[in-house]
Amino acid sequence: MVAKRQQVGAYRQLNLFEALISRNHGASGKGGTGAGACEERQTFTALNEGRALEKNLMERICEPTNLNRAYKRVKANKGSPGVDGLSVHELVDWIETHKDALIASLLDGSYRPQTVKRVEIPKPGGGVRQLGIPTVVDRLVQQAILQVLTPLIDPTFSESCFGFRPGRGAHDALRQASQHVAEGHTIVVDCDLEKFFDRVNHDVLMARLAYRIGDKRLLGIIRGFLEAGIMADGVCVRRQEGTPQGGPLSPILANLLLDDLDKELERRGHRFCRYADDCNIYVRTITAGKRVMASISGYLEKRLRLRVNRAKSAVAHVSERKFLGYRLHNEGRLLISPQSVERAKRRIREITRRNRPMSFEERVKKLNEFLTGWVAYYRMAEGQTKLTRMDRWIRRKLRCVRLKQCKRAHTMARFLMDSGVPEWNSWILALSGGGWWGKSRYPQANHAMSNEWFNEQGLVSVTKRYLELKSYGNRRGTEQVCPVV
Repeated sequence: MVAKRQQVGAYRQLNLFEALISRNHGASGKGGTGAGACEERQTFTALNEGRALEKNLMERICEPTNLNRAYKRVKANKGSPGVDGLSVHELVDWIETHKDALIASLLDGSYRPQTVKRVEIPKPGGGVRQLGIPTVVDRLVQQAILQVLTPLIDPTFSESCFGFRPGRGAHDALRQASQHVAEGHTIVVDCDLEKFFDRVNHDVLMARLAYRIGDKRLLGIIRGFLEAGIMADGVCVRRQEGTPQGGPLSPILANLLLDDLDKELERRGHRFCRYADDCNIYVRTITAGKRVMASISGYLEKRLRLRVNRAKSAVAHVSERKFLGYRLHNEGRLLISPQSVERAKRRIREITRRNRPMSFEERVKKLNEFLTGWVAYYRMAEGQTKLTRMDRWIRRKLRCVRLKQCKRAHTMARFLMDSGVPEWNSWILALSGGGWWGKSRYPQANHAMSNEWFNEQGLVSVTKRYLELKSYGNRRGTEQVCPVV
């Protein structure tokens, strides 16, 4: 009986908008979205002229199947509540009460987004990154809009654009960058945009959007999302520019604005890779690189009203710069950048901090979660020796933690003896006056907590996982299909 109630509840959540098919779409007399030959002709025009469907976009967004799919995505993404305090788990009840009014406001264009909650998170290179958290209802609407706009707008983007696009990712950008370098374009014009998401000009962006979208209701709602105020320290601040990171629509809007840059680079015949606001242009000489940097900086500032960060931008050999956490060398070889290794070590130090109240098993679990994802991302790099050294360092950090957890000499000696260390040898380590880090290097500690012992504890070996991913990629003939667990 309980299982049946759960099944009914799941069905209710996944089909929240189904009852609105005839009420909100049939009444218009348009049959929903005008499917058939007309839509095919419009889609063809959209892909060839760079314009989306001129009519009925809001009707397509409000289709029950599209809204249900958006709800499932928002629920799966979880996330914090917005300024109204409504959580993702409470969204289903809100929809059942307000779905009629929500869809009506979308169809007549009167929907108005709520204020965005601002949060700050530390950036890996220092400073903070400002994120905007819309309310869950606004996230639902943004996701529904995104699902309709993506198949219409995304095919018009450049083949050298990889960030936040379906079927594309960082590894694809790295492969293309590696190919450019292998073909002799070893000088990179590394162009960094200063606070890009905070500096997006609304008028410039809306002009690009209006060229592709003819539904004025949708344009008005998107403009409302851009101009929604930001709640910071209890004060609502009006926003004149920028598209805050955190909403589902921000990535595609960012790509839409920077598509002008991509098309300009293609028109000039440059080889480049762009991932979000991170754009690298590959040339053969420093002189050419400086000329490209000057012209592209002027184009960005005058045409798109964006500001180039002069301190972080540079023209240099590819081995002196990093791209998406990697460093490229001659012949297109990929290595892990030193900054990426140091960030990983900072995270490992945080997990293995000796004064952190956490069981040994929980530390291993958290380490595995981090290390598995980290090595899966850097599987394309050449760096087995570096990863082997990291494995040794991680094991020593854990030996240090495990010895400190013994606290007393008697407990430490008993632990070592239970692990196969002779009694007299166990007491030598237990009674030594060295610090915990020094004790972790003793032969007794290595004998008691050997590599096999760590395997029994379930610790992921970075080197072993790296070789597994490499081997799997070689068997399949591509790195792209390596599994991430």
